[in-house]
Amino acid sequence: MKPGLTIGAIGELRTTVTASQVIHLGATSPAGAVVFSTPSMIDLMEHAAREALAPFLDEGEESVGATVQVEHLAATPIGAEVRAVARVTSLNRKLVDFEIQAFDAVEQIGRGLHTRAIIQTDRFSSRLAEKITRLPEGVALPMPLHPNAGNLESLSTLLVETYGSVVTVTLNRPQKLNAVNAQMTAEWERINCWLAGHPEFRVVIVTGAGDAFCAGDDVPEVGTLAMEEATQLSLRQARMYLTWERLPQVFVAAVNGVSYGAGCVMACACDFRIAAHSARFGMPEILLGWPPGYGIAQLTALIGKAKSLEMCLLGEPMTAQAAASYGLTHDVVPLGRVAQAARDLATKLLALPAEALRETKRLIHQDEGTQPKIAHLADTASYIRCLQLPDAREGIAAFSEKRPAKFG
Repeated sequence: MKPGLTIGAIGELRTTVTASQVIHLGATSPAGAVVFSTPSMIDLMEHAAREALAPFLDEGEESVGATVQVEHLAATPIGAEVRAVARVTSLNRKLVDFEIQAFDAVEQIGRGLHTRAIIQTDRFSSRLAEKITRLPEGVALPMPLHPNAGNLESLSTLLVETYGSVVTVTLNRPQKLNAVNAQMTAEWERINCWLAGHPEFRVVIVTGAGDAFCAGDDVPEVGTLAMEEATQLSLRQARMYLTWERLPQVFVAAVNGVSYGAGCVMACACDFRIAAHSARFGMPEILLGWPPGYGIAQLTALIGKAKSLEMCLLGEPMTAQAAASYGLTHDVVPLGRVAQAARDLATKLLALPAEALRETKRLIHQDEGTQPKIAHLADTASYIRCLQLPDAREGIAAFSEKRPAKFG
């Protein structure tokens, strides 16, 4: 730790009580009440202590909660402003003790004692990664990014071109309508690491070779995978797309044709979507016998629950014009104009202040909360469960034989 932290140092935080921070007491009673929950109050007070320590941490250090003892003294309704204060009471090497308090505009609502430990984040991360290998299936971390500041190795399923500060990535499996397979997934992971190591590139345009943007996952390949392989591939693909939110570049989807399943998710993962009049968007996994393995949360955030239910339950495609009306696309242009429209948008973005653009992108994705970032765990679990059923076998066979599926 840096010198200067003294007993009596204070950290303070304020917030407004939101729907995610309350519990409903007596939900079945007319006399029920919606109030600020104890866990949410503790979280606010702990973060006030974290704020007090933040200026004194060296690079690579972080503070984590070690112990907490709290009394909840009074109820606070949703919508009220609350304030937490944490005061340092003792310093013992890597342990810092606090007296913590919480208030609303009327009275003190909580008090207690809290200890925070100062840790080295690299050691903490290593221990956590090792533990994850021993935990039951279903625990996953965001895709680790190891920035590659060097050259990008030669790829085959993806074509990468650079022009100034713009990178264009073209999905290059036109004979398969640019379906995403295991090889393309691995190549996208390499591109993500390369982009993380090259912040001088500021815009990434994603498009497809031939007549399609991306027709989804490679269904015949899915039919050959062992369940463990299918699980890991689905998790990797979800994290691959989520990584785009964390990269410094702005992603623009130039949707030049069908965008189904994984292709629709890929478009949703971009920050902007420009589509040809002839483009189509769809989530047709239900017609194969399984739910989407990832991307439902991102789709719903863009177009709403009602339209997401329609797309995912019926599996029917949506025109580019309909997609624009629901907020799935930002612009619809003639097919011959898609590439130029994407480049024009890139030019506008490059004229804006780079760091402000990166920070704004980060804040907007961060404000979405954590649920959309982990929803793919449940998505993949359901996908794998259905993939083992007879309906999925029939769906894969029907796809390969180019006939309607006959589900049981």
